[in-house]
Amino acid sequence: MSGLLIAAPSSGAGKTTVTLGLLRALRQRGLAVAPGKAGPDYIDPAFHTAASGVPCLNFDPWGMRPELLLANAGLHGAGRMLVVEAMMGLFDGAADGSGAPADLAAALGLAVVLVVDCARMSQSVAALVSGYARFRNDIRVVGVILNRVGSDRHEMMLRDALVTVGVPVLAVLRADAGLALPERHLGLVQAGEHAGLEDFIERAAAAVSQRMDLEALIEVAGQPRAADLRNGPSRLPPLGQRIAVASDLAYAFRYEHLLSGWRMAGAETRLFSPLADEAPPDDADAIYLPGGYPELHGGKLAAAESFRNGMQHAAERGVRIFGECGGYMTLGEAVIDAEGKSHRMLGLLPLVTSFATRRRHLGYRVVRPVSGGFFNEPMRAHEFHYATIVSEGEADRLFDARDAIGTELGAVGLRRGAVSGSFMHLIDLAGEAA
Repeated sequence: MSGLLIAAPSSGAGKTTVTLGLLRALRQRGLAVAPGKAGPDYIDPAFHTAASGVPCLNFDPWGMRPELLLANAGLHGAGRMLVVEAMMGLFDGAADGSGAPADLAAALGLAVVLVVDCARMSQSVAALVSGYARFRNDIRVVGVILNRVGSDRHEMMLRDALVTVGVPVLAVLRADAGLALPERHLGLVQAGEHAGLEDFIERAAAAVSQRMDLEALIEVAGQPRAADLRNGPSRLPPLGQRIAVASDLAYAFRYEHLLSGWRMAGAETRLFSPLADEAPPDDADAIYLPGGYPELHGGKLAAAESFRNGMQHAAERGVRIFGECGGYMTLGEAVIDAEGKSHRMLGLLPLVTSFATRRRHLGYRVVRPVSGGFFNEPMRAHEFHYATIVSEGEADRLFDARDAIGTELGAVGLRRGAVSGSFMHLIDLAGEAA
């Protein structure tokens, strides 16, 4: 088992493209890889899975207890090379600075490779790399990838400047307009919507294979710490024994560690597609609607009668139904899209949400369950959406919430009988954050 953290000074440096190319290039060399994503990302993991052929796991140094990070590293990386893409900048974390990618590298013993966007710099790269390499003595920056380099002369200037820094140059990748992924308001356009994704990954892999010293990269990879899986930590309890999980382009924002944890606890998970007008299986005793983009598919969801009838019949039978973010909005009465058009939703919770006036809600949360619901322990969570609440009817509240620095946010989410949901994406039990 070996491990790398692909990090950068900031977002937009090209970490995702480099990671995709590296995962595919290593796979093509016959090396067993295990992709990971630092932080609460719901979109990049699907790209990592496509590039590696292996499900991507999130490693969240703020949202996960240390024992869960170690257990997931042992479970996911055993016998393979763990390649984790960082979020934001290497030292960027929550509002108080905690939970940065550097914290993950320190916790798991991952060697750090720094991706630097060199499009608008030359000799200044030396000061930047030197500063990042020496800022913390509990992590190891083992190499740098110079990205978006314009010419042979530009490369020479960058290499000459880095000679005295002591951090080896592992790759020099040229600027390539074809190595850019389309984005929307929550991040990249989903992997499932990218018609040319395979060609894109192959192009990124070719660039990495041609311009990166893969042998040197493999040699400097760290040996991550991992937990003894025989004594793994407690995880979020499964919603039921047979859990129906909505899964398509409207409901793709789920954490793989959450579903795998439910299966490790003995639960069965079965996927169904609301966009294909599929009802949840009749024998499901729980239904999970993850986050996603229901607002982009409002008309299709409003017309999905089999999905609607199946969900309403399940609610009448007392099946436990839980929705997060986009799934929560779907459980409501209506979603208003960015053009101001209202789309009928399931009507299982008294909630109307809108994207006509967008407002960003972003940050880590600690949520404490209100008595009477399914959940009974404080949990760590993440919130990221642009929806506004137009109206809320009479129903029980689901959680009390506070942000990463302890500011109380009040009651969030709704519960009516066995149906509940909120904008929070649940990650792990709270542990010390409680």
